[in-house]
Amino acid sequence: MPSSITLNARISAIGSYVPSRILNNTDLQAMVDTNDEWIVQRTGIHERRIATEDEFTSHLCIRAVEDMLAHYPVQLEDVELIIVATHTPDLPFPSTACLIQDHFGIPATGAYDLNATCAGFAYALHTASALISAGVHRKVLVIGGDTLSKITDYSDRSTCILFGDGAGAVLLESEEEHPAFLAHYLSTDGSGGKHVYRTGLASSLHGNPLEGQGKLVQNGREVYRYAVTTVPQGIEKLLAKTAMGVKDIAWFIPHSANLRIIESICEKSGIPFEQALYSLEYYGNTSAASIPLALDMGVKEGKVKAGDTLLLYGFGGGLTQAGLIVRWG
Repeated sequence: MPSSITLNARISAIGSYVPSRILNNTDLQAMVDTNDEWIVQRTGIHERRIATEDEFTSHLCIRAVEDMLAHYPVQLEDVELIIVATHTPDLPFPSTACLIQDHFGIPATGAYDLNATCAGFAYALHTASALISAGVHRKVLVIGGDTLSKITDYSDRSTCILFGDGAGAVLLESEEEHPAFLAHYLSTDGSGGKHVYRTGLASSLHGNPLEGQGKLVQNGREVYRYAVTTVPQGIEKLLAKTAMGVKDIAWFIPHSANLRIIESICEKSGIPFEQALYSLEYYGNTSAASIPLALDMGVKEGKVKAGDTLLLYGFGGGLTQAGLIVRWG
């Protein structure tokens, strides 16, 4: 294993978007047997944003890109590839990425969706940075977006308290002098797929019948155990690929699944909790959107500054995870 892997790409712009409708804990109390104190104590979530009936993942992604364009002097005309990380596309096909291409009229670009659920944004960043470093592309638009409200069972109090909708977009460009992608780590445990899933064409997994009829089903206890056990191990392996230690990381930006998971990961990894950025308090678990939402919040609030070293880490259904060490700006 090389001590350090440097990819010749950088993030040149970022934007995000969440729907305007708020679903707070008091609202959920009227729907299922729960209350604000119970939800906050177990998840750290106070509110989540919910798409309207006719608002889908592509609409959120488009608004995130528009937000990016409003804040950065970049253009899309020469984007060579669009990757959308989502597991809630508007349609099985055409892909959400194709809908993005059509909306912005990007003339000559590839476009596809990538599904690694809550690790999707990190996977998409990894893929885009590798393609740029290989000289295949010079400019890639990466978006993480999900409308989890469309697949949430609001009679299941163990899952409906968690999920919200949102999208985040970044632009990756070739950078020879000051590359920003410093290391990556990927891991998969397909045997754990039965712990968080949504039914599709098949009604069984490894011979075991599935529940849910198109809704998200999660064994929260098993997902928690997987995350707090394997993610700290992954962080250790990720840092081992560089000459860095925890002290060299300015901000830790994990998937915003649950605040208790983030607290446990920080404790086991030696990362000060105060250096974690997350988006779940008022947006909930937004799956592929949670990392770019948290990063964009950090940038807009002035926390994330040029030169900061970031540790991005996604984990979720599959079961799969992806970590990246990225220098900002």
